[in-house]
Amino acid sequence: MLTSEQIQILKDVLLKEKETIEKYLLQNDSLNLEHGHAHESVGELSSYDNHPGDEGTELYEREKDLALKEHYETHLKNIEKALQAIEEGTYGKCEICGQDISFERLQAIPTTTYCVQHTPDQVVSHNRPIEEGVLMPPFGKFDFDDSLDENVAFDAEDSWQQVAEWGTSDSPSDLVDSSDHYNEVYNESNEPIGYVEDYENFIGTDMHGKNIMVFPNKQHEKYEEDLDAEDIMTVFGDLHPYEKEPYVNDDQ
Repeated sequence: MLTSEQIQILKDVLLKEKETIEKYLLQNDSLNLEHGHAHESVGELSSYDNHPGDEGTELYEREKDLALKEHYETHLKNIEKALQAIEEGTYGKCEICGQDISFERLQAIPTTTYCVQHTPDQVVSHNRPIEEGVLMPPFGKFDFDDSLDENVAFDAEDSWQQVAEWGTSDSPSDLVDSSDHYNEVYNESNEPIGYVEDYENFIGTDMHGKNIMVFPNKQHEKYEEDLDAEDIMTVFGDLHPYEKEPYVNDDQ
């Protein structure tokens, strides 16, 4: 059971917290929520000439102020409840089981009226915003999307990439690597479509996988330049960029 001295210490703490919160809300007009519209708190009359990004920032700040105000009001309500319990002589006892609440717990949470076993705050909510049910990645819920191995078939991820080629709402600053064009501003924009290795763009074989043929093009030139820079040879042989006919290796 709490002593009268301990109760007085906790009462002083509660009164001080109450005074601090009320003074804070009074100084800033309840986090500028006394105004009718968010524009009034920033001195704006209209959204007509505002950038959408600025409007989004103001909306975020407004929502944050609403959440903070609700938090302060709930805390004030709990302080009033604890002070009333002190006046009634029930402070320091659990509302559910009636057992004494330790002084150490009340020092940490002076507004509590529950013991550790019966506090409602021990239940963690797993509720998620309803928007997450529809605002999800464009892939991950169709056939082949959950495969552990890389799928070679045209799946939902490939569909998203094909659509994203026409541009997304992302900006170059949203990606780690800078892009030369806004149509490349999406994840894995450099991923090859229709082939895996770069040489598949200029290498051909017969139906048995033999008689390797090299078809000259710009990608082949770049591929050979990269190999020359790394001093690496391939089984394709060399093809001069000015050769008209494809190179055929009958030994492969």
